[in-house]
Amino acid sequence: MFKAMVEAFKNLFKPVRTINYPAQEISLPNGYRGLIEHDHEACIYCDKCEKVCPPGAILFYQHEEGGKEYHYNPWLCIYCGECVRACPKPDEALWQSETKQQSGVKEDGVNEGWFVWEEACKESREAYAAAKKERKPKMKSEEPLCVS
Repeated sequence: MFKAMVEAFKNLFKPVRTINYPAQEISLPNGYRGLIEHDHEACIYCDKCEKVCPPGAILFYQHEEGGKEYHYNPWLCIYCGECVRACPKPDEALWQSETKQQSGVKEDGVNEGWFVWEEACKESREAYAAAKKERKPKMKSEEPLCVS
């Protein structure tokens, strides 16, 4: 206990080693992995990023006519970069920006809204699969028979 008190007393006279943030700007290191950025025009909506995302921060909403909608939750993301590595068009459709992550102060209700999106995306996939299954027999009946 005495050693700890001596060490604490010595630290009173040493220079400060912390950064005075936010008054002093933080310099980001090379290779910094920041927020995930998405370009909806370059994306082919293959769902690979959604499948490899460990925390499930990326979701796709499936429309019944076949289109998809990209959703990303930066509060859930762990910035591992797996989605970027899995993307067939990295640096075009999906990349990690070098902008800083959001502050530690969370918006009220951000996760509640995400849970609603998770459920909506799951239901949209099930509805799309059911509609696709329903259309399949109709397509087979409309195909002309080939007589040789």
